[in-house]
Amino acid sequence: MPVGSVQCDNTTLNLLKANDYVAKAVRDKIPGICVINICSSPGSGKTTLMQETGKRLGKDLNIAVLVGDPETERDAIRMRDVGINALQIVTGGMCHIEAQMILQALDHIDLTDCDLLFIENVGNLVCPAAFDLGEDYRVTVLASTEGDDKPKKYPRMFLTSELMLVSKADLLPYVPFSVEAAAKDAREVNPNLDVISISSLQDTGMEEWCNWLKAKVAEKKAKYAK
Repeated sequence: MPVGSVQCDNTTLNLLKANDYVAKAVRDKIPGICVINICSSPGSGKTTLMQETGKRLGKDLNIAVLVGDPETERDAIRMRDVGINALQIVTGGMCHIEAQMILQALDHIDLTDCDLLFIENVGNLVCPAAFDLGEDYRVTVLASTEGDDKPKKYPRMFLTSELMLVSKADLLPYVPFSVEAAAKDAREVNPNLDVISISSLQDTGMEEWCNWLKAKVAEKKAKYAK
């Protein structure tokens, strides 16, 4: 195993009810930390988003990231290169993260004084939608290069999310993607869904995204303080 990675056992937790039981254990273990589950297709820009978010919020919040991938720890290395506390969850070929993997990983990452824990899920709009990881909020990243029809093709992911980020917004003038059409479809699936267009590289929407995160962290801290 590469240094800085944790190999998770592929235990047989086939029933979602069993997964939900473990997700509760995750919540009980880190009750004061705001947990955000980031989901998307491969190549949507999740890792770059995490890097840029860490750069912008690092002075305001103590951030950690659990990164899920079938193989390699490349994404976690990219996080650590910009000073983010990160641990790679190697799923061994599985196309999603399950709650038991998060529970195992918590024993291998220092979350002392952590305010915000990101779970960067495996790139997939299908399987991750079914698994509660103990998160407070789920965010789905939809890249402008993917096409604006995804919310109706993969409705469960958008139904179970609180926020849709339309990434790579700097490419919108060059690709056949309508933010309005994607948002309309997504809100027909989930009327309460927030939508923000972002470009991690061009800084578009990043302030709004970071303010959304800071508000959620504040809400969690206020709830936990009670």
